Formats: sequence, structure tokens, C-alpha cells
Amino acid sequence: MDMFLQLLVIGLAVGSIYALVALGFVLIYKSSDAINFAQGEFLLVGTYVCLTLITAYNIPFLPALLLTLLFSALLGLVVERMVLRPFIGEPVISMIMATIGLSSFMAGCVHLFWGTDTQVFPKVFPDTPVQIGPVVVAQVYLWSLLTVLALLAVFTLFFKYSKMGIAMRATADDQQAALSMGISVKKVFAATWAISAIVSAVGGVLLGNINGVNSSLAAIGLKVLPVALLGGLDSVPGAIVGGFIIGILESLAGGYLDQYLGGGVKEVVPFVVLVLILMLKPYGLFGKREIERV
Repeated sequence: MDMFLQLLVIGLAVGSIYALVALGFVLIYKSSDAINFAQGEFLLVGTYVCLTLITAYNIPFLPALLLTLLFSALLGLVVERMVLRPFIGEPVISMIMATIGLSSFMAGCVHLFWGTDTQVFPKVFPDTPVQIGPVVVAQVYLWSLLTVLALLAVFTLFFKYSKMGIAMRATADDQQAALSMGISVKKVFAATWAISAIVSAVGGVLLGNINGVNSSLAAIGLKVLPVALLGGLDSVPGAIVGGFIIGILESLAGGYLDQYLGGGVKEVVPFVVLVLILMLKPYGLFGKREIERV
């Protein structure tokens, strides 16, 4: 039971990070009907920028993180303006292919500037583990969980009450109706990509503190895609729930099945769960079912 509880806490912490990164997928899909296959590279670039600010320029962690979020927001704005805005009005597949090309370009830049060796963040969180009842958990997991929960609450309030959040929701529901109400769809797209880059950077920094930083961290983008699909690509609550489900199942599979099946089971579990659930609910757990009349 102690092992189960410990794996559960770790799964909640990692799953919360998955949920945060999946939020970027959902926002872009809701606003433009496109899937951003460069999400993992946004995560990777943000992580390396924060690590460089800390190690090369001796900037403390929190100021370095704030500067990283600013850089990520600007990166998202530049990418939207230079790469993706020309595809507005074009078939969705064109935008998807643009994000695939962007993914390769950003990955190449990371290899050029930072190489492929694994790097480690300086000690940010205390080493002393925390005991919660019978469970002993490293503080990095608890701080990651609390940070992500706070950010998810902030974004929920932002989407529900802020002027830009309401504009983003309106644009996601019907772009033409939003335009007729005076909403600038281009500004909404820009804000969406900026927020997507920000949440990816935060997720990358937290994962970097847990596992270290190397180019394979970009694979989290593809791992998080099942999270977004599981919850429903057009559902923010679905991204949150899907993140926790995949994180917990991945942790339990790694703890209980890897030792019997030779390892790697937790890498497969998200996709197996995704296929099984989509067989029953093709639009995801919280996705909006659409009926197209022809």
C-alpha cells in the first residue's frame, strides 16, 4: 500500500505537468482547428533558456523563470506572426504541416546551440523528502504539483472572467460570429500561441528539475498528445483530467509492470489507454460531439 500511495503521488505530480502542456494543444486546436506538433520543441527551448540563464548568467531561479516566460511569450508571438498567420483561411492541413516543419527547425536550433548531452538544473528544491502519512515523497514532486495546480486555477479564471479569455472562447466557438462582434481573431490567435508557449516552458522547467534536460525532452510533446485526445481536443477540463489519468497510469505501470515485462511499459500505456477510450468515446471524455450535415 505504501508503494501504491507513493506511485500515486508521483503520478499526480507528473500528470499535472502533462495537463499543463496539454492545455497548449487544446487552446490552439480550439482557436484554429489545428494541432501544434511543435509543442514539444516550445517546451524544450523554454527549458534550455531557463537553464542557461541560471548556469551561464548566475540568475536566481525565480527571476530566470520569469524571464523565460517572457521569452516564451515573445517566441509564441513571433511564430504566430511569421509562420502561421499566412495560413489563415488556408486548409487546416497546411497549418499542421507548418507546425511539423517548425518542430524540425526548432529541434535543429536546440542541437546547434545546446548540443545533446544531458544537463542538470542546480538545486532548486530542497533535497529533504516530505513524509505524508506513510508516504515519503521528494519535494520536487510536491512543488511541481502545487505550482501546476495554481497555474491551472489562474488560467481557468482567466478564460472565464477576463476580456481576452472571453474573446478566446468566443473565437473558439465561431470565428465568423466573433468577427461580427468586433473581436480581433488575429489578436486572439497571437495570445493563444503566446500562452501555449508559456505553459510549455513551465512544464519543461518542472520536468527538467525532475529528470534533467536533453533533446529527448521534446518527446513529451508527443506523449502529451494522447492526454489532449483523451480528454477531448476542444475541452480545457478534459486536458486537466486526461493529464492526471495518464500520469497516474504511467506511474503505476512503471512501478508494477516494468519489472516483469522488461521495462518501457509506461511509455506504451498512454497510447493503449487512448485507443481503448476512443473506441468507446471517439470525441474523448469531454470532447464536443459534432454532427456534420451534408
